Amino acid sequence: MSFNALQAKTWCFNSIGDTDVLTLEILPVALPAAGEVLIQMKTIGLNRADVMFRRGTYIQKAVFPSRLGYEGAGIVLAIGEGVRQFSPGDAVSILPTDNLAKYGTYADNLLIPETFLVHKPDSLSWEEASSIWMQYLTAWGGVIHAGGVSKGKTILITAASSSVGLAAIQIAEAAGAKVIASTQTIEKKQRLLDLG
Repeated sequence: MSFNALQAKTWCFNSIGDTDVLTLEILPVALPAAGEVLIQMKTIGLNRADVMFRRGTYIQKAVFPSRLGYEGAGIVLAIGEGVRQFSPGDAVSILPTDNLAKYGTYADNLLIPETFLVHKPDSLSWEEASSIWMQYLTAWGGVIHAGGVSKGKTILITAASSSVGLAAIQIAEAAGAKVIASTQTIEKKQRLLDLG
């Protein structure tokens, strides 16, 4: 494969709106700069934050032209100078970045700083590896960082049957807290009880 001619099929948008603002573009891909990694994407995660970002209702605002997508997983094709944790051929998962417009994952090839990558656990499928990080980082931010939950504290987790709610339960329990979970339906209640 010639990296000099590498391109990426990339979903972009140039105005706020619904899915009709998305366009599939063919963009050139440069060689990785210092600290960057070039990834051939295998899977992406679809996230409510992506929809909110595209509609202009997310905490981060689009800068046009804008990319889209927080989550993904793939294979390292090339690394830039100074990258020490990853090598070509490594399987990686992408963590939510600080610039959704620039590092959107809805692409078949992606340049991204190595600070937003982790090695894909062998025990996870590509689909799992591309969709597991956002809810746990969101939950950790609320439970541990903002909430200061620790051993001996009690926490009420609303919408506990959601992906973030389930992650929050696990994180709070791991911190030694007592968890009270709330949900809206009997079916969801039973699921929470089955999970302990």
